[in-house]
Amino acid sequence: MEKSEEEWKAELSPEQFQILRKKGTERPFTGKYWDFDKQGQYHCAGCGQELFKSDTKFDAGCGWPSFFQPSDEKHINRHADYSHGMVRTEVTCSNCGGHLGHVFTDGPEPTGLRYCINSASIDFTE
Repeated sequence: MEKSEEEWKAELSPEQFQILRKKGTERPFTGKYWDFDKQGQYHCAGCGQELFKSDTKFDAGCGWPSFFQPSDEKHINRHADYSHGMVRTEVTCSNCGGHLGHVFTDGPEPTGLRYCINSASIDFTE
């Protein structure tokens, strides 16, 4: 999905633009979905692609929405992230390339993974 920076700025809120397009992050315990438990699906706020289902969401205590697996592995891309003096695995939307957050290996079974996702990167539908 090819869009100019100006098109993204026009479509996204300033916070969404900073996170999705500039790889920013929201402060912990501030996003609208970190303490949210309705049943439905979470979609990329940039392009609408489904990313996660609510039955894979769990409270990791980290202050961001956390999921133990994506709804479809093909909808998430993983990239090595060496920023901030550490090595992490960044996750992005496979359709629009939007930054979602990071994945860690300290999650619950059955995957052992924790997809730590910025609320501003996702939208929810019931």
